[in-house]
Amino acid sequence: MEKNEIKNIIPFDDLWDNLNILETRLLEISSSENEYLTSISQYLIKAGGKRFRPIVSLLSGKFGNEKDNIKKIIDAGVAVELIHIGSLYHDDVMDNATTRRGVESTNSKWNSNLSILAGDYLLARSSELAAEELGLESVKLLASTYAELVEGQTKELNLAFNTNHSIEEYLKVIEGKTASLVRTSAKLGAIAGNANSEIVDAISNWGWYSGIVFQISDDILDLTSDSKTLGKPAGNDIMEGTYTLPVLIALEADKSKYQEFINSIHEGKSTIKSLLNEFSNNEIIEKSKDVMNSYHSKSIEAIDDLKSHELFPTLENINNYLIKRAN
Repeated sequence: MEKNEIKNIIPFDDLWDNLNILETRLLEISSSENEYLTSISQYLIKAGGKRFRPIVSLLSGKFGNEKDNIKKIIDAGVAVELIHIGSLYHDDVMDNATTRRGVESTNSKWNSNLSILAGDYLLARSSELAAEELGLESVKLLASTYAELVEGQTKELNLAFNTNHSIEEYLKVIEGKTASLVRTSAKLGAIAGNANSEIVDAISNWGWYSGIVFQISDDILDLTSDSKTLGKPAGNDIMEGTYTLPVLIALEADKSKYQEFINSIHEGKSTIKSLLNEFSNNEIIEKSKDVMNSYHSKSIEAIDDLKSHELFPTLENINNYLIKRAN
């Protein structure tokens, strides 16, 4: 999801103006007196990215009194994006990644120790910002969300190279790794905007299910898109032993066939391209999309009580776009 693409479905010029302010605020908050640390911690911020989570925060803030609370809403978006980017620094170390967002990863450009420290620094700055500008409730929410993220990542590592785990276990992983932070992005923005509790609950549930849709869409793209579009090698998850929804569905359909494919890749007897070609020519991807569509329906159901709100079509458009990007 590129910002230019999603800009077409969010028809609020002020949101994009505020996102520009948020970009400046990201650099401000991530700065350190240590220029060397600043250069590392801001490396992935400056590399770009989708900014999906802060966009969700800015949009959710519109459900409250945006005009009087815009600074807090922007800081909510900054706080969640700092957590997201901080987690990417850590992910790349654990995955021994060489690229991220189309550039050399921080652990490759510098080293793993500095990448971990930069990630820690961004997480600390997120907490500090929340404590100073957003209040205790937001600090607790961000802390519990990061705990969920760590739990999801731990579960994924525990399941690495295991072709016997279930789709239910995969869903638990992405709930922790992705859905939790998208939910918090929505909730934090709505709270910062002083929206009423019913709206906060509805937009939080929308964020939860939208986060699952977002991750399944990404996992499909990892097998059906190209490296240039992804900003990392296509099929990278399989190479790292992370078996996502399409792979698990394939294994359920024909365990021996796909187990042989996977073993052959890890043993260096065949390339990842052979397996990617296999996925592009069968119904496994379509079955994965069916699961994704079921969560899309749940996300729309979550905001059913907001149908009369002027922002409802925009939330619906975002979900439709998440579905479309995987097609």
